[in-house]
Amino acid sequence: MVVGDASLDIDLLVIGAGPGGYVAAIRAAQLGQSVLVVDKQYTGGVCLNVGCIPSKALISASHQYESINHASSFGITASDVKVEWSKVQEFKNGVVKKLTGGVGALLKANKIQFFSGEAMFINENEARVFNEQEAPRYRFKHCIIATGSRPIELKAFPYGGRIVSSTEALSLPEIPKSLVVIGGGYIGVELGQMYARFGTQVTVIEGSDQILPGFDNDMSSLVAKKLKASKTEIVTGAQAKSATQTENDVTVTYTVNGEDKQVTADYLLVTVGRRPNTDGELGLDMIGVKMTDRGMIETDHQCRTSIPHIFAIGDIVAGPALAHKAMYEGRVAAEVIAGQPSTVDYKCIPLVVFSDPELSSVGYSEKEAKEKGYNVKVGKFPFNINGRALSLGVNEGFVKIIADADNGLVLGAQIAGIEASNMISELGLAIEMGATLEDIALTIHAHPTLGEIVLDAAEVALGHPIHAISK
Repeated sequence: MVVGDASLDIDLLVIGAGPGGYVAAIRAAQLGQSVLVVDKQYTGGVCLNVGCIPSKALISASHQYESINHASSFGITASDVKVEWSKVQEFKNGVVKKLTGGVGALLKANKIQFFSGEAMFINENEARVFNEQEAPRYRFKHCIIATGSRPIELKAFPYGGRIVSSTEALSLPEIPKSLVVIGGGYIGVELGQMYARFGTQVTVIEGSDQILPGFDNDMSSLVAKKLKASKTEIVTGAQAKSATQTENDVTVTYTVNGEDKQVTADYLLVTVGRRPNTDGELGLDMIGVKMTDRGMIETDHQCRTSIPHIFAIGDIVAGPALAHKAMYEGRVAAEVIAGQPSTVDYKCIPLVVFSDPELSSVGYSEKEAKEKGYNVKVGKFPFNINGRALSLGVNEGFVKIIADADNGLVLGAQIAGIEASNMISELGLAIEMGATLEDIALTIHAHPTLGEIVLDAAEVALGHPIHAISK
């Protein structure tokens, strides 16, 4: 119990229990800090509850359904294949419950206090945490702000009814017969393609000249081809203007090539980016934490804000809004608070899209490497002549390695194909440790595996490929 309104003492206050916040809290506790974590919703944040994890569970379920329906090439046929959507949702919710429960157990095992509620700064060294039952004050030596982000809501497309964000799209009451997606980035493509595999007629409206505009065209075009094969309509260079909804559907008006067009569907999914959670009652402006015009918190190379003992990590600071980036920053911030000389180094943040085929990249692209002044050498090897890929029934995709032609140093890599999300880690490690093309080529890769494609790409770059005819 709090006597009067006196402040309780804590070494570290962590605001937000998402991937960045809970990792920071655990690392800090390991380093001897007394830690309080505050979150108004749930442990695991958006990622575990309404983002990365539930979306991948649904994506996996959709792949299972598609595989059963297209197993004839393996000599397997099935009839009367049905989807019980309620059980698919049960599977998804079970995965979420297991992982969020695991985070809670980890916090408890590390003797970390958890407060379910909100936090508001009183001054640079104190904050009030509150919910409907209580509102204690805490005096902290350090604080890590990890409040994450939320979907951007467009004025012309307010969420509600048949207009949904990525959060609601994960828990629709049924598989829609039709779906319009505004935004052809990774969230829109992942969820749109997931529903397309379940039989939904999907229309993707994207403002740029390609879907997944953050990736090279030779990668995004593979996904576009697969989408079109599933009868998904992709409209690029388009501007969504308005939407009108009834009890049963929603009609979207958009402009493309100077002409207004309309499309009607069961639901409209709006995925045009995310907004940092730095507004509201947190009180950052009151204590003078410097922020950008977009509401991002300014930090240095150790995740410190303009107030030296207050740190910020994850979606609320510069860089891509990725769970693994937030986790990395959480570790750095916790170690700096404990007196260790840790700093952030972003040269090896992998980007992954769980599309079909999967896309991943790390380090420099070929264009970026050239812009940095490197004499670039590239090795590219396809999936369609790899034994393991063919045994999986996979034809599309490639591994591309970008290296410094002068010394063979690996600078970057892109992978398009099955298991690209897992394969990229080897190349991220290569960049991080300063490996060369020869290091990869001399590493014995197990056979038959998809990892051999990495070896083959390195040998192409070195000019002596074994499994391809040298040009």
